[in-house]
Amino acid sequence: MKKSVIEIKNLSKKYKIGGDFFTALSDINLDINKGEFLGLVGPSGSGKTTLLNIIGGLDSSSQGSVKVLDNTIEKSSDTERSFLRRKSMGFIFQSYNLLPVYSVYENIELPLILNNVPEINRKDKVLQAIDWVGLGDKVHSRPNQLSGGQCQRTAIARAIVHQPEIVLADEPTANLDAENSHHIMKIMKNLNKDLDTSFIFATHDEKIMSYLKRIVYLDDGIIQKDKKI
Repeated sequence: MKKSVIEIKNLSKKYKIGGDFFTALSDINLDINKGEFLGLVGPSGSGKTTLLNIIGGLDSSSQGSVKVLDNTIEKSSDTERSFLRRKSMGFIFQSYNLLPVYSVYENIELPLILNNVPEINRKDKVLQAIDWVGLGDKVHSRPNQLSGGQCQRTAIARAIVHQPEIVLADEPTANLDAENSHHIMKIMKNLNKDLDTSFIFATHDEKIMSYLKRIVYLDDGIIQKDKKI
């Protein structure tokens, strides 16, 4: 039996709006095991991105407990959460978030530099990640010279170059056409299989859902259904 990498218990998140509160998440209980390929699925405003951000330590809960790789997020300092993200997590966003003045190689290399990986060891890791996503002919290109699909493949390579235990992906195919969406998902599915990395998506894209092995349906901040496929 695979070990749990994320344990969420009685999690709620409320935002103060004027003199009232908006409940984004209510009493969420969820365990995610190593190597899962899971989607947080629901309409806009269902709470899926909020939950993804809390798992990643980018947002905080109002109550409840979130444990990621045996780190209790609500008891961790900003520095500790930053270290956890840098060492053990990868992030993929719909807007790519590539640095425009950096080449494909340099964008992918950045997490290794932040993790103080010696220069002598970085090249092989970067080239391996570039090979994983099939961008060998774009190593020296900058983002403005790439298509949307190539930008997202660069973002994926950057997210997995340090072989994190968890990758969080927020609507990673939202800006892509169907062909590129399927290509991106096949890359991530292969990485999930080869590296045993846990992938967690926030999405309402049906193209993504066809690749998922587990779907957690959210609506109005509540888990409505948890389905393994």
